[in-house]
Amino acid sequence: MPKQVDHHKRREEIARALWRVVEQRGVAHLTTRVVAREAGMSLGQLQHYFASRTAMLSFAMDLASEQTSLRIDRGLKKLGDRPHPRDVLRLTLAEMLPLHTDARATSRMSAAYVLEALHDKDVHEQARRGLLQGRNLVEQLIRQAVTDGQIDPDRDPATETNLLLALTGFTPLIELDVIRPGDALTAIDLHLDRLFSGNDRSA
Repeated sequence: MPKQVDHHKRREEIARALWRVVEQRGVAHLTTRVVAREAGMSLGQLQHYFASRTAMLSFAMDLASEQTSLRIDRGLKKLGDRPHPRDVLRLTLAEMLPLHTDARATSRMSAAYVLEALHDKDVHEQARRGLLQGRNLVEQLIRQAVTDGQIDPDRDPATETNLLLALTGFTPLIELDVIRPGDALTAIDLHLDRLFSGNDRSA
């Protein structure tokens, strides 16, 4: 019998090859031919799975987002059945920064995707939807914390969400050795301590 090919697995392999190209060589080298070579296949084989560079990039970004979510889920399980929202937010923010190998790969992939989105309206819309979904999840968590009395009711959830997500702006500072990863985590902890100041973390 002919060997069965797991098409989804092959697409993931191509996406991970794309990540490596972005991480090691930069978005300027991100072509289907270069990714095919990195994946150990011919250009024709790659085009069997992705008809265009944009389709390949979009799938790679979806996979990056999925991997980030999986890392967050694994972290949440370690926090127990009812983790405090401060700990959930801290974990989420930390996983969005290039603090370890896996997060660095997905972070650089995200940066490449944003650059692509600035010049492609279809990619722009997909990227925008993804960011809005992530932002809404953070805002829901903050609103629930306000309702539960863990955050001061005078705090505006929308503004606090924007401030928290602004902390992911540490990414280029870490990547370019302007600050150390520990400095970014210290700033995140200080901000979260202020946000939850005066509230019982055991609530």
